[in-house]
Amino acid sequence: MKFIEKGTVIKNENIAPNIYDLSIRLPKIAKEAACGQFVEVYPDNGTNLLPRPISICETNGDSLRLVFQVVGSGTRLFSGLKSGDGVRVLGPCGNGYPLTNAKSFILAGGGVGVPPLLETAKRLKKLGNVNVYLGFRSHPFLTEDFEKIGIVPHIATDDGSVGFKGNVTELMKSENVQADIIYACGPKIMLKSVSEYGEEKNIPVYVSMEERMACGIGACVGCAVKIKKDNGFENKKVCKDGPVFDSREVLWE
Repeated sequence: MKFIEKGTVIKNENIAPNIYDLSIRLPKIAKEAACGQFVEVYPDNGTNLLPRPISICETNGDSLRLVFQVVGSGTRLFSGLKSGDGVRVLGPCGNGYPLTNAKSFILAGGGVGVPPLLETAKRLKKLGNVNVYLGFRSHPFLTEDFEKIGIVPHIATDDGSVGFKGNVTELMKSENVQADIIYACGPKIMLKSVSEYGEEKNIPVYVSMEERMACGIGACVGCAVKIKKDNGFENKKVCKDGPVFDSREVLWE
């Protein structure tokens, strides 16, 4: 069930270049939120009318943790929120990662696709062994948060400044990683390559797709992706049918 809830900012910190860590007290949404879901945050400034989709990084009792990148005027406004500020939020939205009774899991994240994997890792740890592979351009973030829950992430950076030099899939290939299931979130090109790796190793992959959204509730059809059907495809909405899909169903372009 979705709610429009008026939340209160608990904290908002800059944790990497253009990356902000925002915690909001949202009792109703936090209670219902599943890993891999997202929320729509309203700018409420009278100028930016459409809400911005932000993935749920972590649930903490009656609050949500949202880690986002500043990419435009809306997210720039959110970066200036202070403790005690009010903010309207719609959520939880979309369908998250399916949690199965497998014994081993790989989480693969790239850039701002890393945050939703933290809550996912917390919940999967109760089910089996979890290994985390994270890719960044040059400034890793949230790595210590994974360590706090007992998972030391494998890190790749494009410039080699931290960890493996290259991308997440190249790092996974270099270690010939195996698991029962892979959960991935990141840029489309990364999701495609991780999906190909899973197909090669005969490992199911669940990908969290990212597309531009306007309404966030499936009304505007602005976030459609092509999903295989018979000998063709059908358009499904990331905001409503996703954002998580079985990678074997995605028609990668």
